[in-house]
Amino acid sequence: MEDERKEKMRQIKDEVVNFKGSPLYKDRVQNRNLPVIGEGSHNAKIMFVGEAPGKNEAQTGRPFCGAAGRILDELLQSIGMDRKEVYITNIVKDRPPQNRDPFPEEIAAYAPYLDRQIDIIQPVVVATLGRFSMKYIMDKFALSHEIQSISRIHGRVFEAEISYGKVKIIPMYHPATVLYNPSLKEDLKKDFQVLAKN
Repeated sequence: MEDERKEKMRQIKDEVVNFKGSPLYKDRVQNRNLPVIGEGSHNAKIMFVGEAPGKNEAQTGRPFCGAAGRILDELLQSIGMDRKEVYITNIVKDRPPQNRDPFPEEIAAYAPYLDRQIDIIQPVVVATLGRFSMKYIMDKFALSHEIQSISRIHGRVFEAEISYGKVKIIPMYHPATVLYNPSLKEDLKKDFQVLAKN
């Protein structure tokens, strides 16, 4: 099972690397960036879904490896978890120029890869980091009617049915928000406590 999951993830990586039809492919090549597929356990119970790679991520090919990643690691440690136990990825696998928000057509282009990653890993909980991943995941799992601003629904648990069974969706602030608004760190810590109970 583990080998099969690894092989399926390798296929996704190969496809993304060669995804010349991507609206961000030319930018990736020009800037000598790397696509960021995801990392962590292929048997993870918890899957974190961010929005798109930043500068550090695009240079290393690893998700959440800069300042926001350090905050994510600290939050995981606060509930006694290591990032090796979870799976971390983004909807968009290439960096949008100047760290701008991903465009709808970029989300649409990369979303099928994320859908496949969810099917392969079969997490029990999907924690969305930021409003773009929150909207995409909640729409995907037929929870559109529950969508409100992230400040209103962060830390709430929504249940959905998926091909392999039940899954819980927990919207959260993106860890990068703490860099601009340190007071949100307490909210994130509380949301991670919710995560630990699920």
